[in-house]
Amino acid sequence: MKWMCRALSTVLLIGVSTIAAAQTYPDKPIRVLVPFAAGSGTDILARIVTDELRTSMGANFVIDNRAGASGQIAAELVAKANADGYTLFLSTNTPHSANPFLFKKLAYDPVKDYASVSRMIYFVFILVVHPNSGIKTVPDLIAYVKANPGKTSYAFGNSTGQVNGAFFVSAAKLDSLAVPYKSTPSAMTDLIAGQVQFMFATASSVIPQVRSGRLRALAVTSAHRSRTLPDLPTVEEAGVPRFEATTWHGVVVPAATAPAIVKTINAAINSALSADDVKERLSAQGAETQGGTSSEFAAYLRNEIPKWTQVVRESGAKPE
Repeated sequence: MKWMCRALSTVLLIGVSTIAAAQTYPDKPIRVLVPFAAGSGTDILARIVTDELRTSMGANFVIDNRAGASGQIAAELVAKANADGYTLFLSTNTPHSANPFLFKKLAYDPVKDYASVSRMIYFVFILVVHPNSGIKTVPDLIAYVKANPGKTSYAFGNSTGQVNGAFFVSAAKLDSLAVPYKSTPSAMTDLIAGQVQFMFATASSVIPQVRSGRLRALAVTSAHRSRTLPDLPTVEEAGVPRFEATTWHGVVVPAATAPAIVKTINAAINSALSADDVKERLSAQGAETQGGTSSEFAAYLRNEIPKWTQVVRESGAKPE
């Protein structure tokens, strides 16, 4: 009987301490793990939204860029972090949806190791080339690659970019080499330098380069034209059938994080996404805001698994 009383007391104490922690949360800086480099689309999103969260939550947010291994480094760090609400993971298709099918072994479980907080936005990808390449359309690119079999290459800085490139090459029956980079900005640097011939990257990453004339945009990967770049055709419109790919961004936390804390973060993110300034800044980056409940995001992530099984299979990309 005594051990039952002690066990019950322990459970009650844990429950009381959890409630107390949730009531005072946040009372110290919150670290946001970003799985890609500074300047990437994910990094830009993190900085736009945390600017608003600093004010609404009264807490300092620290962006921690942990690029490399297609987001695996950041994903593992978050999976092993304290479940106290002070470590957030701004995840994407890459670590959560694509990596399970592109790597034979992961040091984290994309479903079991995290609690879903909020699906935030989605970006379209844009197919870009060097402006001096003479390539102005998707058919131009296909013709050029076919005229130079095995002599061209495409860059990617994350798994979603890898799948897009592989899917494009497979669908258009091209012979082009895939070149991996640690991050999208470094991949773009080599594209601008003429070291590779094309790449797929998120709109937020490439729009500044396109507007400055350093890159030329050929098409968007969404099913419909982008509101930010309405003059660009979709890849499917440009002649590659059944080509559609977007990337989502959302926040997850370590699996054991208290539901009350998850609810607090979710409410703050939804409020931030509804702010006019945030919506305007995200729209300028080619992003579409979403938001929603944590349970809706959890259901969405579960549905991503069968979708990406098919996408990766059709792309021809092989697990490493």
